[in-house]
Amino acid sequence: MKCIKSLFYLFITVSTVMVFSFCKGEKPDDNGEDSTTGSSNLIDNKQISAQNVFNSIPARAEIVKLIGESKIEYDPSYLNNPDVASKYSLENSRALNLGAYGADLSVAGAFDQTQESMLFLKCVNILSKNLGVSTAFDQHMMDRMEAYKENRDSTLEIIAQSFRKADEFLKQNDRPGTSALILCGSWIEGMYVSVEIAKKIESPENIIKTILKQDESLKHLINMVEASNVSADAKYVTDGLNDLKVTFDAAASKKTYDMETIKEISEKTIALRKKIVETF
Repeated sequence: MKCIKSLFYLFITVSTVMVFSFCKGEKPDDNGEDSTTGSSNLIDNKQISAQNVFNSIPARAEIVKLIGESKIEYDPSYLNNPDVASKYSLENSRALNLGAYGADLSVAGAFDQTQESMLFLKCVNILSKNLGVSTAFDQHMMDRMEAYKENRDSTLEIIAQSFRKADEFLKQNDRPGTSALILCGSWIEGMYVSVEIAKKIESPENIIKTILKQDESLKHLINMVEASNVSADAKYVTDGLNDLKVTFDAAASKKTYDMETIKEISEKTIALRKKIVETF
């Protein structure tokens, strides 16, 4: 039981490490200059408010501690299929699945799954190249991953830095919608894994409470996506997130914490995630 509960917190942490790194994207760069410009100003305030939510998520250092204490086993069945990365041809699909694969890469890295990490890193490289942000995942990044492969916390930080670099590039080039969809892909992947793990627990009350707490991060995510004016092709994502928000609110009002409480959340998350990973 302790192992499974810790696994839940681990997955929800690593899948949002990269998301949280985006929220820190407004800080000045090494030259003391603001790294955001133009159209990104529209979503700055919403990103800052979201930071308060992501600050409550366990830090990367706690991931390593959870793994060491709980002897958690790696289970790749929760993650997106790495064999289909090259099939995504639409920009929206590439962005959403770059976010999903980024979360998966963090999971594999946290478990010291070197071979799996390389698979997901290849997926990230393919999609980032197709999106025009390959400089964030260049040879220098891969060399750093190799140099610090024995240090899981450092590996996760390198991943987060690379996604933050991609985020800054997209915003500076008037593509905040693409950046927002990367965030969506990561959040949805994390929620999908969370509800799947909850199904395996005999007494899931605490985990269900944690799932329901993601209502706040979902609210801020919706704000960011809507402010970023994503294309009409991605409307299904916005609609899906708004539909999930209604379901979250209804579940929270029940004041009960069994699987029936999050049944509809699970069903809608699975359906939205399925459409994301199967839309090429």
